[in-house]
Amino acid sequence: MTHETYTNPVLNADWSDPDVIRVGDDFYLTASSFGRVPGLPLLHSRDLVNWTLVGHALQRLQPAAEFTTPRHDCGVWAPALRYHDERFWIFWGDPDQGIFQVNAPEIRGPWTQPHLLKEGKGLIDPCPLWDDDHDEAYLVHAWAKSRAGIKNRLTGHRMHPDGTTLLDDGKVIVDADRIPGWFTLEGPKLHLHDGWFWILAPAGGVETGWQGAFRSRGFFGPYEEKVVLEQGDTDVNGPHQGAWVNTPSGEDWFLHFQQRGAYGRLVHLQPMRWDDDGWPVIGDAGAPVAVHRKPDLPPQPTAAPATDDDFPGGRYGRQWQWTANPQDGWATHHSGDGLRLTCVRTADTDDLRRLPNLLTQRLPAEPVAVEVELRLHSQELGARAGLAVLGDAYSWIGLQRGADGTVMFVHRFAEPVADRERDASEPCPAPSGRVRLRIEIGTDARCRFFYDVGDGPRPSGQVFAATPWRWVGALLGLFALAPVGTGHAGAAGFARFRISFLH
Repeated sequence: MTHETYTNPVLNADWSDPDVIRVGDDFYLTASSFGRVPGLPLLHSRDLVNWTLVGHALQRLQPAAEFTTPRHDCGVWAPALRYHDERFWIFWGDPDQGIFQVNAPEIRGPWTQPHLLKEGKGLIDPCPLWDDDHDEAYLVHAWAKSRAGIKNRLTGHRMHPDGTTLLDDGKVIVDADRIPGWFTLEGPKLHLHDGWFWILAPAGGVETGWQGAFRSRGFFGPYEEKVVLEQGDTDVNGPHQGAWVNTPSGEDWFLHFQQRGAYGRLVHLQPMRWDDDGWPVIGDAGAPVAVHRKPDLPPQPTAAPATDDDFPGGRYGRQWQWTANPQDGWATHHSGDGLRLTCVRTADTDDLRRLPNLLTQRLPAEPVAVEVELRLHSQELGARAGLAVLGDAYSWIGLQRGADGTVMFVHRFAEPVADRERDASEPCPAPSGRVRLRIEIGTDARCRFFYDVGDGPRPSGQVFAATPWRWVGALLGLFALAPVGTGHAGAAGFARFRISFLH
């Protein structure tokens, strides 16, 4: 009998710092969303291989005033997803504010408003644990040196079982400065198994690190440690930080990320077992697998988080996120298909990285072509709209109404150190005010740009190598804007957004 196989990564885009649970026959995943809104994405699977995006648990970042402008690397860091007392729970750290918690009776909500469980700078990567046999609850978290001045240690608390308060001042339960060769210990996930408290936590940094396992008979320690997953001779750099889950038939699996430059953190699925000494063995004897037998679960149709969008009724799909808390009126609902974005007035027309009104989605980590149809409705001089590849550097193609009132196709870019964009090619007339935009993204996220104003597709500009933000993979973005002025500046229409694979 042959068993069907899967190939890693199972999520080939930036689903950073994944955590996964099983509830009955269903698996659910959440991930870091940093400064994008809505946050805390919620994915669903029945086989750990095929995933769909079913919603978000956080509709606005709090406090709202802090996220009216982009803070790409702030916000929601490394959430932990759990199911307890017939509710879903998510805990996360905002490195500038503290540890938050939301919960809901169903994965699709309604989710509670964020509750600040522990206030402070540099509190990151929290994870709760309920020990129902002893009516105890615990919380562990890591530290961000950039805010707290310390890192490489894990702090543990007793927690009230209702998840609203901590019952002590906390104690360092793992100090990795005392473990030779260990650095940047973070991302702990807390479990009870076989009479032990387990902390599965990565160390060594996102690009080159490893996955550690810690165990103790008591929550506050002492803990013994072991490296249970590392790159070895594979091409999967820094395989770590993720989730242990089991299937109804008793199989164990581990999902983790791999840092891939502009693509962000991709999610891999590894087999897991327990050795004779009671330690987890992940992958192939502690090294990542590229291809493996699928989990012992009912076969499922091929699925992946949605990318394409026809924007029915002017509404965008759940794969899209704003780069800050949105304002009413940025996207207008209407009776037909197509996205209608208001040309938001801004003083930052020369730097897309500063704009909150960018509608973004993740950059796929394989060769693809991205296409969208654009029409500029605005009569405002200087109004513009387009399709962008965004990161510390960015490049965009689209339409702009020039000083003489004509609509031009434009292609602009900005380097990481630049505070304003410049032309990547000579503007050319778009007499109908319409254009078909296309970006072909090849290996190493190298982007080639094309446009069609009605006389056939033409290339534009030089190859652009997409770059990540600091912790976030590059993004695809749609936008419409206008210079500072008075009155409504009109809108731009987008239609038939498509991402297709290049072979």
